[in-house]
Amino acid sequence: MKNNIRNFCIIAHIDHGKSTLADRFLELTKTVEDRKMKEQLLDQMDLERERGITIKLQPVRMIYNVKMSNKTSEIQYPIFNSDTQNESSKPISQRYILNLIDTPGHVDFSYEVSRSLAAMEGAILLVDATKGIQAQTLANLYLALEQDLVIIPAVNKIDLKNAMVEKVTAEIAELLGVGEEEIIKISAKQGTNIEKVLEAIIEKVPPPQTDFKKPLRALVFDSVYDSYKGIIAYVRIIDGQIKPFEKIKMMAAKSETETLEVGIFNPKLEKTDLLKAGEIGYIATGLKEINKCRVGDTITNLFSSREFPLCKRRSEGFLEKIIPLAGYKEIKPMVFASVYPTEGGDYLELRAALEKLKLNDASLSFEPESSPALGRGFKCGFLGMLHLEIITERLSREYNLDLIVTTPSVKYKIIKSNGEKQSIFSPADLPDPSLIEKIQEPWVKLEIITPKEYLGQVMNFTENYRAEYQNTGYLTSDRTILTYEIPLSDIIVDFHDGLKSVSSGFASLNYELIGYRAGNLIRLDILVAEEKMSAFSRIVPEKDAYSIGRKTAERLKDLIPRQNFAIAIQAAIGGKIIARETIQPFRKDVTAKLYGGDVTRKRKLLEKQKKGKKRMRSFGKVEIPQEAFVAVLKKE
Repeated sequence: MKNNIRNFCIIAHIDHGKSTLADRFLELTKTVEDRKMKEQLLDQMDLERERGITIKLQPVRMIYNVKMSNKTSEIQYPIFNSDTQNESSKPISQRYILNLIDTPGHVDFSYEVSRSLAAMEGAILLVDATKGIQAQTLANLYLALEQDLVIIPAVNKIDLKNAMVEKVTAEIAELLGVGEEEIIKISAKQGTNIEKVLEAIIEKVPPPQTDFKKPLRALVFDSVYDSYKGIIAYVRIIDGQIKPFEKIKMMAAKSETETLEVGIFNPKLEKTDLLKAGEIGYIATGLKEINKCRVGDTITNLFSSREFPLCKRRSEGFLEKIIPLAGYKEIKPMVFASVYPTEGGDYLELRAALEKLKLNDASLSFEPESSPALGRGFKCGFLGMLHLEIITERLSREYNLDLIVTTPSVKYKIIKSNGEKQSIFSPADLPDPSLIEKIQEPWVKLEIITPKEYLGQVMNFTENYRAEYQNTGYLTSDRTILTYEIPLSDIIVDFHDGLKSVSSGFASLNYELIGYRAGNLIRLDILVAEEKMSAFSRIVPEKDAYSIGRKTAERLKDLIPRQNFAIAIQAAIGGKIIARETIQPFRKDVTAKLYGGDVTRKRKLLEKQKKGKKRMRSFGKVEIPQEAFVAVLKKE
């Protein structure tokens, strides 16, 4: 069994330097030529570069040659240069295969992190020396510990003037229960101590425990669609090996195919002749139907009984002898929004685009729906507002689709008077109030980590929401953890931005769903030009309905462009109008060209203009900009 492979990933809070550290690894191992090197090399999408964040996990294979020294000679798993070399002889250097997965840091992409961790044996826990431990740092650490991964702690950005190196080092040591000397102090930007991180990976992360002689078992941790190669599955080979043009089977999807190509990430796809147990690579399946290869599935061989005599013949169901891998738990969407094509003829193109994105992003969910006003579209589920924003932007950029995205909402559970239960994803689906006994909405456990000096401002900020305070803990002597329980609908839009504002950017948050609770909720409708806009409907607390309706009308007045006729914006509960704003029309002086004459000539022109505007109001259609659908949710 080979023991020169190390599989690891980088986990951290957003903007703590994961992609920069990955760049230094690529430079140090000479995986990428200097002339091709650029910042955030593993961030393949333009969106990632523009926003400076990692959205998609990205694997890469690196070759690292370690020169023998007193330190490296103590490595637990020595490797020799040649397979024919006598193990008693001492090699000059050791060659290691390092498989890295760069992971996202935002809470909306935590599913990408969990999938990466399931394919690894170790993880680098990276913490910014200027910010310390953040909420998502803890969340990702707990995910890694659940997978029994070896943790390599590192403090980044030690070169900055405001770096709190010793303080942050003490925080990490206390959190992990290790000595401060075990925490590596680095600067990914300047390349300081990067070699020490790789040495720690080699020393502490165990090689994968595999068996080449067993039948193939490969875990699909990600996938993409290629027009020529079909579904390309990103896999971690657990047992066995795979070559091109071998027959394989997806054990969960029960689909069969023949591999077109296998290879590694270098960091682009690079063909190889073989993928063995313990390695990370890709398999071009040739499958064109999206549902035939899913993330979390197990790929195995279609054997003959001669190759594996212990297995039954295929006709006798030998695949029962092979135990599928555990895969991943099903992810539950947190935020829902409807997506419609601007042109009705683009419905099928939108469906195909969503299927391909679903292949690339397993946390996305969607199902068809229709609206009398907007036509045919899809109800989509997302993990958060950033996730929604990224998906809609990718649909627009990668598939050239013009979209209408409705106001985001959460899933509600309705208990009717007759005891019947119903789940709704849109306020427009809310039954008649006389039939409803109670409405339940999702609540989450919210953890906020903040420096002690901002504790008062953060607590005052949460009073603007329906947050229920639970307790205050201390991560260190000057860093606190506030725990709240809060409705999910209160935090999905601008809670994070407001928290950063009141804490000068130092506070961070993480949340997890804890269940559903009944609330005194009603539906608030918005009418534009006397037409009910279901895309703006919201379920809100009854006590806040008036203020929310008034603010929504005021915002829409500023966001909807003026027309040649007056536009009434109204907020309504049932048949009762509770707020109104009017967008004044463009004014054209039709009497400007009149010179002299009787005053009745002027009146006649004004009456004619008045009739024309009334006719426009009757038949005119108000175009609403896309940003209005999210802006109405934001608080002051």
